[in-house]
Order: sequence, then structure tokens, then C-alpha cells
Amino acid sequence: MTPQNELRLLPWSGPDGKPCYLSTDDSGGYVSRLADNIEAVQLGTASDLLEQVAEVLHDHDVGSGDLRHMLTELTEALRNVLRVAISRGHLLTVSDSQS
Repeated sequence: MTPQNELRLLPWSGPDGKPCYLSTDDSGGYVSRLADNIEAVQLGTASDLLEQVAEVLHDHDVGSGDLRHMLTELTEALRNVLRVAISRGHLLTVSDSQS
């Protein structure tokens, strides 16, 4: 098991929206690989949404319902990307301190 300061923030939430963490020395373990795959999907989704938003912003006939839906999706994507950035930033900090 890794020390408390080396927990990995996982890309999903637990009960009541609380963050989930992984404590392991095996970065190639099942849960680590699952987290890596989910992060990749989340980042890909955010990238796709950015392209869609660029198109919608140029369409002056878009209704408020469509804009609200897109903002809801963008908010969730941004929340996921932020969680990935925090997790990876933490992992980089821990990795640098061990060098």
C-alpha cells in the first residue's frame, strides 16, 4: 500500500458524490488500468464537446433549450477534466518528490 499522500484520485465519485481514491503500489493493476481508460474516455468526450460547441456558437438559430443542454454536458465534461488534471497533477508531484 502507498502512503496516505500518494493516493490516486479516481475518475468517478462514490456515494453522495464523495471522491474515491486508490491506494496501491501497482500502477498496472486492474483498478489503475480501469481509471486510466475512463480518464481517456472523459478527455475524449470533452474534446468532442469542444468541437460541437464551436459549431453551435456560430449557429444563431440555436434555441435556449439546446444551449442549456450543451452547457449541462460541458459542465460535466469540465468537472471530469478537472478531476483528471488534479489526479495527474498530484501523481506528478508525488513522482517528482520521489526522484
